[in-house]
Amino acid sequence: MEASRYFSAFESPTRFMRAPEVPPNRFMARHLRGVCGVGLLVLSLGSSLAGGEPIIPPTSTVASTVPTNHDLNPYGIAFVPGGVPPGSALKPGDVVVSNFNAPSNKQGTGTTIVKLVTDGKPVTFFQGQNLGLTTALAVLKSGFVLVGNLPTTNGTAITSNSSLLVITPNGAFLSELKDPTLLDGPWDMTVIIDQGPQVSAFVSNVLNGTVARIDINIGPSGATLLNSSHIIASGYAHRSDPAALVIGPTGLAYDAAHDVLYVASTNDNAVFAVSGAAALTHDNGRGSVIYQDNDHLRGPLALALAPNGDLVTANGDAINPDPQHGSEIVEFTPQGRFVATMQVDPTPGSAFGLAFGLSSSGQPQFAAVNDNTNTATVWTLRPIGGN
Repeated sequence: MEASRYFSAFESPTRFMRAPEVPPNRFMARHLRGVCGVGLLVLSLGSSLAGGEPIIPPTSTVASTVPTNHDLNPYGIAFVPGGVPPGSALKPGDVVVSNFNAPSNKQGTGTTIVKLVTDGKPVTFFQGQNLGLTTALAVLKSGFVLVGNLPTTNGTAITSNSSLLVITPNGAFLSELKDPTLLDGPWDMTVIIDQGPQVSAFVSNVLNGTVARIDINIGPSGATLLNSSHIIASGYAHRSDPAALVIGPTGLAYDAAHDVLYVASTNDNAVFAVSGAAALTHDNGRGSVIYQDNDHLRGPLALALAPNGDLVTANGDAINPDPQHGSEIVEFTPQGRFVATMQVDPTPGSAFGLAFGLSSSGQPQFAAVNDNTNTATVWTLRPIGGN
């Protein structure tokens, strides 16, 4: 029985049901030796720790992403890292979400970043004007926040004002970084160097089908995009879309141990690997395809590297849709082997941003947004056997 049967035990992000008993397999054994990732949450049905402590169901909380101004359509989600200075509005372990739509629900008009609150309304961390905040969302150890901006006119016509916003630790606007090549529709991002004022990140550009490595200097009076920034990958399929607004390269996950950048290219319906990404000073093309699976990939969006070494992506359903398998999160290995799926919501197009991080007490967690219900779910992952 394939792994997806286990994940079908999740009828929704908040309900857990027992799946049929099946014999153990090599995938299960591999996961039982380490910290659990998304797949293990369901693949270990019927198992328990040696001391008798059950490992399922995983603890989860669901929170609204709709702030007081009623913005909708959560896109990006990020954990606040340890080391954020005291006095910042965000604390280590907090989870923040960027909203892409205004209350009118027109795409590319959302203006808020919110901090999730369990069983309550989120706290507005930042609110701007005439924005469209994307999945490109990151919180730095300094407390500053980076977020992509792709505004539209009435939710249809994309303006030429795409940029990367820098927000202070207290939620105030600091700087707007613009570059017609390096930041041409910043759709997602991952930070690779976070050392005080010096920050380096990869950014996917949905309007020109590229990935840039950007270097930024952030100070109390402003932020500067440095000349050492480069386009390091290109050639990803991209286009406008009447339903999804725009489709192109999205999720980015960086494996620092092997210096490999993984790119989820939505319109190509594939995940690519760009080797030696941190040191590249030239365009290396699309890289190599490491995962192309029409049985499980349906327009991959956000992408993250899980604690167990696997990759996890969210299907946006704009490409290769299947009404029976909408809004799924897919787990696969960096070698391109399918592992498991989990459905965020039965409604197609509900999955987008996802992230791994640590809670305020240091427990590993996984978070994902639900565009259909305007909520986010945070699962607490439990280590197996004390590892």
